[in-house]
This record gives sequence, structure tokens and C-alpha cells, in this order.
Amino acid sequence: MSRTNKITFVTLVGSVVNALLTAFKIVAGIIGHSAAMVADGVHSLSDLLSDVVVLVFVRISGKGRDKNHDYGHGKFETFATLIISLMLLVVGANLMSSGIASIKKILGGESVEAPGMIALWAALLSIVSKEILYHYTALQGRKLDSPMMVANAWHHRSDALSSVGSLLGIGGAILLGDKFVILDPLAGCVISIFIIVMAVRMSIPAIKELLDVSLPDEMEDEIERTAKGVPGVVDLHELKTRREGPGIVLEGHLVLHSDISLEQAHSISKQVERALRDRFGDSTQISLHLEPENDSQ
Repeated sequence: MSRTNKITFVTLVGSVVNALLTAFKIVAGIIGHSAAMVADGVHSLSDLLSDVVVLVFVRISGKGRDKNHDYGHGKFETFATLIISLMLLVVGANLMSSGIASIKKILGGESVEAPGMIALWAALLSIVSKEILYHYTALQGRKLDSPMMVANAWHHRSDALSSVGSLLGIGGAILLGDKFVILDPLAGCVISIFIIVMAVRMSIPAIKELLDVSLPDEMEDEIERTAKGVPGVVDLHELKTRREGPGIVLEGHLVLHSDISLEQAHSISKQVERALRDRFGDSTQISLHLEPENDSQ
């Protein structure tokens, strides 16, 4: 089985678990009158959406260049991430509004039905299954040297932690009596904050990439060090960088000794490109303008 197929298989396993958990937790939250469990189910939905991005848009972004996409399809994945982030932001805000409304009712003396045991069991099932899924995905991600899979594993763990919050809120509301029913919508509000924060954290890198923000200074410094480490390279300047989906794009002026032939200059530039792709991945797109040493002063 190829590396791509292995990543796809592991992601599909996570997708199936996420789909079942999302449906069960939302239904359990509605039947069990638990705002916290409904919010937790929406959080599981965010994991499912992340899996969809991995399965669909990563394949599109890997198509490479064509007539209409000179730099490839990398930003399809970025654009999808931004859309999902905005959707999660709206969902999180609505859940927060619903939780606050329930808290106001309780504080105003209105009776609110305590959550049922089905919501508690859903929280326990979520914690166990998502923690197992985290360890499975993280292990496979490290074996396949896939940062994307390791990051996706942490989505599973964040869902498990979210379910811990639901368990505490629902359990407190059930076990401590009517006076503590407020714990359930309160837990729902806390989880909605978690969803909003996650949506913002997902959207910021996507927005930066779509606006062609340069790579971090430390990464550009490493690009320069890698290029200068190739024998025959005098300097690399006028460096321009940006991210393109899972890969990066860089342009720069490569300064070489003036007394070498065009063939030697071409050979050195190819060595620089190979060194940069070895360090930053084969999807790295490189455009180098060659300069003789005496013209770069």
C-alpha cells in the first residue's frame, strides 16, 4: 500500500468514527436535553470536516500545475479550510447564544429540564473512542512522517478533552440535583468558546496564505543558509517567499562566482534547487535568477 493510500485509509477510519460520534452525540444531546452534548457533537462535526478536507482537497492540491493554474492547486485546500473555519465560527456563536439564553432562564427562575443519562453515556463513549483514535492516528502519522496526520490526531484529542468538559457539566447537573442544572448550559458555553477559538486559529493561517504573506523570518533564514551551503554559491538575496497549500514558493537572486561557465552555473543552480527541495519538500516551487558576483554589489 502506498503512502498516500495509507494516509487515506487512516483518515477514512477517523471519518467513520467522527460521523458516528457526531450523529450519536447530537441525537443524545437533543433526547437528553443537554446543551453541552449538542455543542460537543458540533465539535465532533469539526473533526469530520477536517477529515473531509484531508480526503478531498489534499488530492486536488496535489494535481500540480496546468494551463489555468501556473502555481498548482495548493490553495484549494487553503480556501476550503477558510470556509470551514467561518462555518465553525457561526456555529460556535449560535451555540454560545443558546447557552446564554438557557442560563438566563435558569437564573430568572424558569425551570429547565435536567439532562438525561443518555447524554452522560455519550460523553463517556466519546472520551474513550477519541482517545483511542488519537493514539492510532498519531502513531501512523509518525510512521509515515506526515505532519498533517499528526495535526489531525490532535483534532481527535481536542474532541476528547471537549467531551471531558461535557461529562463534568452533564454529570454535575444529573448527580447534584436541580440547583446545579445550570452546569449543563454553562459547559455548553465553555465548549462553544473552544470551537470559536479553534475556528479563529484555523482561519488565521489560511487568510495569511491567501493574502500571500511571506514565510516567517526564521524559515527564510534557513532557506538562505541551505542555498549558501551549496559549493559555488556566494549569496542569495532579493528573496521572495509565500506558502502554496502544503508547499512553498520561493524566488531569489542566486549570486555565483564570475569566472565559471554557463554550464557550471546551471549545475550549481540545480544543486541549490535539490538541496531546498530535500529540506522543504518536493512540492517546493523555486525560481532563481543567476547573478555574477561582481554585479551583485
